[in-house]
This record gives sequence, C-alpha cells and structure tokens, in this order.
Amino acid sequence: MRLRNKPWAKEKIAAYPQYVIPDPETKRGRWHELFGNDRPIHIEIGTGKGKFITEMARLHPDVNFIGIELYPSVLVSALDKLIEGELPNVRLLNANAKDLAAFFADGEIARLYLNFSDPWPKKRHEKRRLTYREFLALYDRILSADGDIHLKTDNQSFFEYSLVSLSQYGFVLAAVQLDLHRSDVVGNVMTEYEEKFSAKGNRIYRCEALRPPKRP
Repeated sequence: MRLRNKPWAKEKIAAYPQYVIPDPETKRGRWHELFGNDRPIHIEIGTGKGKFITEMARLHPDVNFIGIELYPSVLVSALDKLIEGELPNVRLLNANAKDLAAFFADGEIARLYLNFSDPWPKKRHEKRRLTYREFLALYDRILSADGDIHLKTDNQSFFEYSLVSLSQYGFVLAAVQLDLHRSDVVGNVMTEYEEKFSAKGNRIYRCEALRPPKRP
C-alpha cells in the first residue's frame, strides 16, 4: 500500500481526543467505563479508512468497536467518517498492534477483526504477519474465554499460512469460506479493499477462529 503523506494528519487527530484516544494505556481494563456501558468490545487491527468499522457500528449499536491503525495519514480518513457519523460506539487508536497487551486487559475483548492485513510474502518478514504466532499469543491473551477472530483477505498464500498458524497455535477453526461472495454468509460488511479487489474478480477468503480452549 502506497501512502499519501498528509503532514496535517497528526495535528487533526490530536484535536479529537474524544474519538482517537491519545492515552490507551490508561484505559486498560477500563474501556467499558469510557463507553459508559458493559457491551462487548470488538477491535479491528488495521482499520484503514474506517469503512468497515463505522458501518459495523451502525449495524450493531449493541457492540463497542475500537479501530486500530498505525498510519496517521490513513486513520484521519476514519476519523472523518466518525465525526460525520456521530457514532457513540466507536473509538480509534493511532497505535501499533504489537502493543495490544498494554492497551487491553486479559480477556477484555470479545472479537478481533483482521481485514486484508499486509501479507508480508517474503519469508524473512514472517514475524510481521498479523497471524504469526507471537501476534496470536497477544490475541489469545486479550480475548475473552469465548472470544474469536474474524479474518478476511484476497491473498491465498496468506490465508493458507493463517489457517495453519491459527491451528498450530490452538485456535479452533469454526468457519472457512474459500469464496466469501459466493458463500452463504449473510450480513457481510465490505472494506474499501474488499470492494476494490472483488470488483477486479478477486476471490475473497474468510475464516472464523475460536480462542484456544482453556489449558489445564
């Protein structure tokens, strides 16, 4: 993904601390206080321009959503959608996924979305893949006992790698779609990338993985 630099993005993000939380470490274990309710919390890692998370928030007002995006020049587009939509059940973080355990307490998250993550195809970059075992250990830690991961991608190699990595770690594959848009899945909300790739005729792969059963 080639990013267009927006030098003003950080300044705009800083101007809306009610939407983009500037100090997520202080909310660890207390996100329900910030939202003002005890509804389940779903997070999206790599929220991009925010189409998926804002549409999900409109469709599911009974769920709290947190979008995590590393690049300010991308996150600012999600911020614009949030400002326009006035969605009380969405917050954003300008942060790195490797710091998840600093932001969320053990078992605090009910669901985690990985949508069209960078596949990092070269073997030497394996540790950067969001389904590498070290990331899975983070997810395992912050997910609730019945928590799960929903993953979508158009990259077959990354999908196959993710299925193996999830299974080897201990996640239970509850659903696998090799061609999402020709499957019986209902209520699918598309991301910007999904619209772009599917319009080109690319197959979309999807899976749901349940958190590993509690080990004795």
